[in-house]
Amino acid sequence: MFERLKSFFHRKAPPATPLPEPDARLALGTILVRVALVDDSYLFEEVKQIDRILAAAYDLTPLEAAKMRATCERLAFELPKQADLAAKVREGVSYEHRLEKADALWRVALADGIADARETELVELIETQLGITPEDQETARRAAMGQ
Repeated sequence: MFERLKSFFHRKAPPATPLPEPDARLALGTILVRVALVDDSYLFEEVKQIDRILAAAYDLTPLEAAKMRATCERLAFELPKQADLAAKVREGVSYEHRLEKADALWRVALADGIADARETELVELIETQLGITPEDQETARRAAMGQ
């Protein structure tokens, strides 16, 4: 009996599930998570906003959106290059849909009610990497801020 108890506490952790290769959908989710994390806080409002965006964009149930976000959170820490993620979105999504994604970026950045300079800077960089024109970037920013 002691051996069984000892073996219970000395079990090896199950191997981690390998991360999927990000497509345009996972790349967008990962970018949204990075925007939320850039100010060193990851609040419930931001998580909820990401889940809503993913659910609406990809016709997911709330549970499916939460699972997708969880995968994107792992990718956000594992994948090194932001530009590569933006390129996947830029290449896999029409300009009209990229404009919608720019709006989504702003909604996540402002979900906690704080317009943090780091979030603003990252969103503007990502919009440029997505190939959004400066005029459309300004329009998306103003719409998100209710101006």
